[in-house]
Amino acid sequence: MDYRNIIKIEKGKRGGQPTIRGLRITVYDILKWLASGMNIETIMKDFPELTANDIKAALQFAADKEKKTLYA
Repeated sequence: MDYRNIIKIEKGKRGGQPTIRGLRITVYDILKWLASGMNIETIMKDFPELTANDIKAALQFAADKEKKTLYA
């Protein structure tokens, strides 16, 4: 998935964290909600400005970031 049109990093918004389409919802927020047991449908119900593609983009962004992490 090409998330470059979905994940935005803007200086001064949410401390420069990656956000979804410039909203104030971060990739971290989505990961935290999924880790706590929320499913995609519940997240979209609670945050109707999000789409399933937004959530998938957050997951892909996190996976790509993890892939690039160096471990000692």
